[in-house]
Amino acid sequence: MSSVKIWIKAFRLRTLPLALSSIAMGGFLASSAGAFQWRIFLLCVSTTIFLQILSNLANDYGDSIHGADSNDRKGPSRAVQSGAISKEQMRNAVIFFTILCLASGIILLFVAFGWDWRAFLFFLGLGVLSILAAIAYTVGRKPYGYIGLGDISVLIFFGLVGVLGSYYLFTQHISGYEILPALSCGLFSIGVLNVNNIRDIESDRKAGKYSIPVRIGREKAVLYHWFLLVAGISAAALYSFLHFTSVWQFLFLLSLPLFIKNGMAVSRKSSHELDPYLKQMALSTLLFVLLFGLGMLLS
Repeated sequence: MSSVKIWIKAFRLRTLPLALSSIAMGGFLASSAGAFQWRIFLLCVSTTIFLQILSNLANDYGDSIHGADSNDRKGPSRAVQSGAISKEQMRNAVIFFTILCLASGIILLFVAFGWDWRAFLFFLGLGVLSILAAIAYTVGRKPYGYIGLGDISVLIFFGLVGVLGSYYLFTQHISGYEILPALSCGLFSIGVLNVNNIRDIESDRKAGKYSIPVRIGREKAVLYHWFLLVAGISAAALYSFLHFTSVWQFLFLLSLPLFIKNGMAVSRKSSHELDPYLKQMALSTLLFVLLFGLGMLLS
């Protein structure tokens, strides 16, 4: 395999639809409020892509160091684990994408806020926290992903910060109701992580990575997964009820069979059969966001 293909595989581009879902949701909410701007949206997209790739590379590097990426792991092999990319090369790539995240983010904040330094510094702080969260998930002496805090981080950064933060960049205000679709994105994003962690229960336990499924066991992790799916749909439905003007606002319910399919797979399939359902859950989340946004625009 060529070096370019190796790096593209390490970027794990299949995770990008999930990362972009929160930005799309923020953009749709801003468009519904009459505040959408393409410049801000495209810069949000580039910053998010860089941040997701950074997270994936840091995860590859960190799990290889701590032993979670071993021969016992049921998912696809990682770049450092397989020896395709050295630890030093991966560490340098993490630094490079950290710089890209900061550069893209700073440009985004100047476009959104100009010389409003209070807003600029506040969001710069959020950006730095996002970068640190992406790296510290598996890297460092005490990575928080190894003590079961990954779900909370995903809810915060893929849900609340991703949706509410991008929405504020467009509108420079938040009414409070937007937290409901933000929760939907965050809960579905946790769902993707939960599928991953259920798949890797055995290898994670051996490596000392105490994710939620490792802590509570497979049976309760499946119930937790159904809770995430139901709560995500419910939050979107509540937002639509509170802002009801047309039945088009419930267009997102067309994505419901896909989430049910995912929940049934997690309930019934063995760990080594779950890997395709990470991608299926991520794409289902993106479709949900697109239908949710289209429904708002048609109302």
